[in-house]
Amino acid sequence: MDSVEISLLTCQPHEEVYSLYGHTAIRYHDLRSSDFDLVFNYGVFDFRRPHFVARFVFGLTDYELGVYPFPFFCQEYRRVGSMVVEQVLNLSREEKLKLRNALGKNLQPENRVYRYNYFYNNCTTKARDVIEQCLDGKIEYYYRSDYTPSFRQMVSQQTAGHPWTTFGNDMLLGLFSDKQAMPRQQEFLPDNLMYDFDHAQVYAMGKYRPLVSERRLAVAPGVQVMMSGFALSPLACGALLALLGAVMGWWQIRRRRSLLVWDALLMLATGAIGIVLTLMIFSQHPTTSLNLQILLFNPLPWFFLYPVVRRRPTVYWKLTALLAALFFIGNFFQHYAVGIQGLALCLLVQCWVHIKTCKA
Repeated sequence: MDSVEISLLTCQPHEEVYSLYGHTAIRYHDLRSSDFDLVFNYGVFDFRRPHFVARFVFGLTDYELGVYPFPFFCQEYRRVGSMVVEQVLNLSREEKLKLRNALGKNLQPENRVYRYNYFYNNCTTKARDVIEQCLDGKIEYYYRSDYTPSFRQMVSQQTAGHPWTTFGNDMLLGLFSDKQAMPRQQEFLPDNLMYDFDHAQVYAMGKYRPLVSERRLAVAPGVQVMMSGFALSPLACGALLALLGAVMGWWQIRRRRSLLVWDALLMLATGAIGIVLTLMIFSQHPTTSLNLQILLFNPLPWFFLYPVVRRRPTVYWKLTALLAALFFIGNFFQHYAVGIQGLALCLLVQCWVHIKTCKA
């Protein structure tokens, strides 16, 4: 095993949505033979499987361990212009042998598939765990004590250049994603694990040794093609919706009658969002079960749509006004998706229109 190097590979993001958070893999390289230069990748999945997106959203996605030649791995990241950092692990011969055997065991058909969870059991944490299990000693991390972001903040940092991806994340992530992540929990992101490995020490036989013996570039950063997204940001769309809601409210008050088409559009839109948030209650993702945005965006409008359109007496608008007030109070406890407040204001103005016209 003296001729064997085992490394942690940290891949920087590129423009595909699934890559925005980076990636981690393990390299096993026998320096005596080019045939044994392999990458073990816990991030293998198949988009073609039935209902992939729905299964991912509900936390029912299965990933698996795959292995392929290191040059092929590098070729793919070179093609998209992503940098790959290699950290050569400072392991003894016995530790290398343990790690090789552990990876081989995980590669067996009955072991290679695992239930993926973005925060707690992903391709990065799987690589970390298998490395830690093969160390003959205690690993000690030197965490950044002043760096305690929430799960939501860390995810938003990774999607900073993709506002609509951030919007989607913030709609689905609930109250628990706003709690501070412990240092070890932050290692679900590849860059955080790379930092922690750089500063980690292994204590064994009364001595300390660095976990990483060498750091080098496996793939140099290249040119990335930036894809243009929707022209308007969620914030801009939210502001336009709020303005439209105010204009529509003023016009309806002047004519002393609500506009049924506008009622129906608002109720259909908020109800559709509400169905998605309600379904997320049953997701296996632990950070989506309690989402305060469901106070206003829930399936309730669809149950009241018929009496509203038929102009029959209903408590819907007074009930929605109360829920809207609770919704805005909830924003002090949970970070909402930027721009969704514009739709909430439209709904609140429409409540005021109905209450006002009823009195008139």
